[in-house]
Amino acid sequence: MSRVAEEILRRAKALGLKITCAESCTGGMISAALTDVAGSSAIFENGFVTYSNEAKQKMLGVSQKTLADYGAVSEAVAREMAEGALRQAQADLAISVSGIAGPGGSEFKPEGRVCFALACAQGTQSETQEFGALGRPAVRQAALDHALNLIRVHLNSAH
Repeated sequence: MSRVAEEILRRAKALGLKITCAESCTGGMISAALTDVAGSSAIFENGFVTYSNEAKQKMLGVSQKTLADYGAVSEAVAREMAEGALRQAQADLAISVSGIAGPGGSEFKPEGRVCFALACAQGTQSETQEFGALGRPAVRQAALDHALNLIRVHLNSAH
């Protein structure tokens, strides 16, 4: 069980916030980490694993145009994923992740590139991390750790 996930649960509970996740390359790892903590039902109601572009569109309302213009591994798609999850789950905070865990990738979208977005009532922030060609399990773990840290930092900066 993750110490960061426990901290997230305590802080979100104290603030009375619900959290949701929209995951692609992590395949539910963030949701699993949060729900590994006893009492997580107080802050976590549901999450979304949207691996395919079709699932991103159907479940989260990601625009086909955004997918066509930027590709699934982009901050634009990560932002729409987080905003869609926030809306669908009626949560207070949503984290999204879309990336290339590997093996493979391309010159333009290399293995280890992962895009994140965090959405809440105050707006959406996004970023891209280049973890490098660490191998699929290590990229997914790095994405999980980074996503949990983004949530933790956000909650700790909330009043």
